[in-house]
Amino acid sequence: MDVLSLASSALLALLVVGHLVLAGSDIGLGMLMPHVARGPGQRRRVVAAIAPYFLASEVWLVAAVGVMAGLFPVLEHHVVAELRPVLAVLLAAWLVRDAGLWLRARVDRPGWRLACDAAVVAGSWTVAAMWGLAVAGLLTGGLTASAFTVLCTLVVTALFALRGAAFGAERLVGPTDAESADVAARVTRPLSRLALGATAAAAAAALLPGGPVPAPALLAAAPVAVLAAALAATSGLAGPMLSRHTSALAIAVPGLMVAWAAHLPSSPVPSVTGMFVWAILLPTIPVMLIGQVWLYRMTRRPAAGATFFA
Repeated sequence: MDVLSLASSALLALLVVGHLVLAGSDIGLGMLMPHVARGPGQRRRVVAAIAPYFLASEVWLVAAVGVMAGLFPVLEHHVVAELRPVLAVLLAAWLVRDAGLWLRARVDRPGWRLACDAAVVAGSWTVAAMWGLAVAGLLTGGLTASAFTVLCTLVVTALFALRGAAFGAERLVGPTDAESADVAARVTRPLSRLALGATAAAAAAALLPGGPVPAPALLAAAPVAVLAAALAATSGLAGPMLSRHTSALAIAVPGLMVAWAAHLPSSPVPSVTGMFVWAILLPTIPVMLIGQVWLYRMTRRPAAGATFFA
């Protein structure tokens, strides 16, 4: 593989992993809303915590799709052909979740807000599950009805929930009400144990029919070991304090696993196309990184008053 193709592959992996880490926060917290928010006020604070992040995290996914379409059309065709039903459901769930966030504050009625909250929760769970099916499908060379597919989907879904719990433990701390943050912090340990158990079961199921396409042992084992270590650290007594970092590392692993171990079609990146795309991306990526850090620091706590979304 030439230098341009290698750099472009690394960029695509970075964008996908970046989206998983960042979107895992708002998608995961949306999944856990019924558990961490018991009343209208707490649900509003959850939405206020999600709102600054979901558009910014989607930028990374849009950028990843653009890079794949522009530089890796063979890979794009493969992904769409193999995962068409999953992608269709993922897109529909994405729209439902975003509609719930955008429309929640448009009508000041309890029933309307409750319906929008339900859309956020249902959409978040479906998006997380579809990501799990997508990872399983890419690792196995296509969607298969197998134990590995079920367990891989469970692992990725649990990782989204874990990332959301860690995010909620940090972002839902308020001057007068920290109950939601405490609930989110407490749930990090059972979620990490669930994900760890499912990871072990998925590793065993990988040896059965319908498992992943064989890959070099080191490439396949290294990400699994990193994931297991991160989840083991989160499941201990100090897990809630570590979860901010360990959950981010854990949810990055499925993307890295696909990039490192999946048998994906590839073709050399045309030099002219590659240089054109990179000329656009080089000044853009630092802006994305700086903007994400700035947004993260600016919105350390949910807004106390009414906002556009909540």
